[in-house]
Amino acid sequence: MRADNSRHIVAAARNRHEYTRAKAIQALREIDAEGTAVTFDIVARAAGVSRSWLYAQPDLRAEIERLRSERQRASATPVPVRQRASDASLLRRLEAANERTRRLTEENRQLREQLSRALGDLRAARLQNLTVPAPR
Repeated sequence: MRADNSRHIVAAARNRHEYTRAKAIQALREIDAEGTAVTFDIVARAAGVSRSWLYAQPDLRAEIERLRSERQRASATPVPVRQRASDASLLRRLEAANERTRRLTEENRQLREQLSRALGDLRAARLQNLTVPAPR
């Protein structure tokens, strides 16, 4: 009868699991320290594990979700009141934009008129060349 060596297999599996967790935790810390987005896919690739394995680890999953939501809240933080544009400032910017639009509209009208005249002169010159009899 063979000896029961299952404890060695269990110990090896436990060691492999702890090593994998350590890689995932290290990858998560590095990604967070770099300031890049924390997602399951990015952490899985950096740690060399599958996303499904990460989802199956409750503490790692919670940490990834916490960091991800923190980053989303930080990027959605509104501009402080003292840094926001005042109503008067916004109104002045709108007036300036409207004035620029009026100037550009007038400039376009003048250029179209000049182009129309130039094309008309060119057409008249061509017609005149067609109707002039050739000298004999």
